[in-house]
Amino acid sequence: MSEQDGLRMRRAQSVGRAEDIQTEEQKLRKAQPDKPCHKPRDSLFSWTSGFNNFAGFVNWGFLLLSIGGLRLLLENFIKYGIRVDPIQWFYVLSGKGGTTDDHPSLILLLYTCIPCLICLVLEKGLAAEIIPQGAGIIAQVINLLVLVLIPIVAINTRDGFSLIGASTVSFTYSILFLKLWSYVQVNMWCRTKQKSKSGNMKRQTHSLSNIRDTDQKNGHLYDDTDHSELNNSIVHYPDNLNIKDLVYYLCAPTLCYELNFPRTDRIRKRFLLKRMLEVIIGLQIMFAIIQQYVVPSVKNSLIPFSNMDVTLATERLLKLAIPNHLMWLCMFYIVFHSFYNLIGEVLQFADRNFYCDWWNANNIDTFWRTWNMPVHRWAVRHLYIPVVEMGYGRHVASVIVFFVSAFFHEYLVSVPLKTFKIWAFLGMMSQVPLSFVSRFMEQKVGPRWGNVVVWGSLILGQPLCIMIYYHDYVITHYGQALMEEYSHV
Repeated sequence: MSEQDGLRMRRAQSVGRAEDIQTEEQKLRKAQPDKPCHKPRDSLFSWTSGFNNFAGFVNWGFLLLSIGGLRLLLENFIKYGIRVDPIQWFYVLSGKGGTTDDHPSLILLLYTCIPCLICLVLEKGLAAEIIPQGAGIIAQVINLLVLVLIPIVAINTRDGFSLIGASTVSFTYSILFLKLWSYVQVNMWCRTKQKSKSGNMKRQTHSLSNIRDTDQKNGHLYDDTDHSELNNSIVHYPDNLNIKDLVYYLCAPTLCYELNFPRTDRIRKRFLLKRMLEVIIGLQIMFAIIQQYVVPSVKNSLIPFSNMDVTLATERLLKLAIPNHLMWLCMFYIVFHSFYNLIGEVLQFADRNFYCDWWNANNIDTFWRTWNMPVHRWAVRHLYIPVVEMGYGRHVASVIVFFVSAFFHEYLVSVPLKTFKIWAFLGMMSQVPLSFVSRFMEQKVGPRWGNVVVWGSLILGQPLCIMIYYHDYVITHYGQALMEEYSHV
């Protein structure tokens, strides 16, 4: 047998034997007089290197963004001057203008007490069986529908509403609609449960007495005092049907009604002061960004967008994306963290789960489930689960949830602008196919790219929607004359 055949028939070394040989080789190399300095290792940017400390790059990114933001700040000041004027926000919000002497936005906000009282009276009538069940439900539905229609009719038929004032009214009425929906549905659940238990009350009382007798025979003491104290601390239907309970719910940072909300033991004054300062300072920062950056960028996008100049319109879109996204992030922190925690602390509302880690969402579905927990919790409790319990599939229930969400997104945009388009509605409904795309990217390319799709849709989708609606708003209300005026600027 030749030496080549012997090498061919030699068995492969085991893993343990190979490691021993490598270790022995390293010892022999270190013993050589050439002082070796090389060993098997991967580059740090390779996934196989196991290196994950990129804190320096994070600092570099923040520094680079800060320098770029400072340059944009100086460019904006040189081009537009100082546009920030906090005093104007009161007039914008209240609708106070040069042609009217009243405040229609504030009047509509005060009017919200009426549908709330109507809802409470109807619920008390249903609980006392003064109002028939069917007629009461129809009356509640009509009350909710009128609640949604009031801003549409008032804003489109009454002069004096500013854009921000009308937006505040539309937003308030939308929140009130969702809250009263939950209030009516929860009370209906309690009423149905109470009627189903009324026929078994005698049997339950007899069973309770049997338990007491059995405990006494076995030497156990049954403490009626503890049971009575616990029972008295829990609100039962229909004892919840009062103005105090309804006002607390309407002010609480939640859209889902309960008879017994979790409560904290005390109000933390230092925590409360921090949240108050964050709201005050944060609002000023957000308003300054809107006045100084967003408004000029939106106005400058009108002509390129109208002329379908793709290159220039894209440049304006990217220019608007940065301040708009910064404003959106400020809004998220101010509303979902500072303001909701402020209200929760004042009312001693213990459930502070207003958001989850949406910034780590690897697909669109995860983002919508985590960034706005009050709305998500309402949608699951009052739409998704009831639709599934009616026998429909989960996909149908999800589409219905997105449909209702798309309606209110369109409502919050079209009503204040008095421009009834469907772009916001289509934008929300497009989240359904976009969720499949993001899940495909997550599964096929990796979770990181799914997260990139989520961030990309947020950064670019919002300014595109703003540009579209601003263009339609100018065309609808000011016509071609203003377009020609902007073209000469």
